[in-house]
Amino acid sequence: MHSEFFAPKTSLKICGVTSLGDARALADLQVDALGINFWPPSKRYCSPELARTFAPEVKGEILRVGVFVNNARPLAEELFYEGLIDVVQLHGDESREDIDYFLDQNIPVIRAVSAKNLPNDPPSDKNFALLIDTPAGKDYGGTGKTFDWSIARKFIASHPELPILLAGGLNPTNAAEAVTSVQPAALDIASGAEISLGVKDFDKINSLLSILP
Repeated sequence: MHSEFFAPKTSLKICGVTSLGDARALADLQVDALGINFWPPSKRYCSPELARTFAPEVKGEILRVGVFVNNARPLAEELFYEGLIDVVQLHGDESREDIDYFLDQNIPVIRAVSAKNLPNDPPSDKNFALLIDTPAGKDYGGTGKTFDWSIARKFIASHPELPILLAGGLNPTNAAEAVTSVQPAALDIASGAEISLGVKDFDKINSLLSILP
């Protein structure tokens, strides 16, 4: 995993990017990472063809995270080696074998898990990070709702070497509290940084950047 993303400060990842304009603006603001959702049922789905129109334009300027839900193999591998993404985020029912498959190729992995389903023995690989999200029932992906942050805080305390991203209902009004309470490696925000579905709100993003230490 890129060490600068998980620096001592809390980093910011803006997920659900679907346009060159938003990707360019995020990179220019020095946001740490953006997420591109390659799961077709997602409300913020981005096809590989669309990603090719903007992901190469910000390569090396911002960490590009490809989000997959039970469709990472072989698609994520192909997009990584094509140079469209830098990190694979697994957001479905992927197994430890799936995680190891990418790590064995030195492909960085973020594993998204529900706050109700935290792993007992997460990988210790330097290219691995964990994202803790609000339980979503039978659905995959974000709910736009927060969860009991003490769950994440306790998990971080018991796994101090593991980079943890916090997701779920984060926005400019609660981000400062989230950082102070949980002290995650990064905040992962989609709907809390939007004007409308898939369109980023840069007033909100600037507010978030001013909040982060």
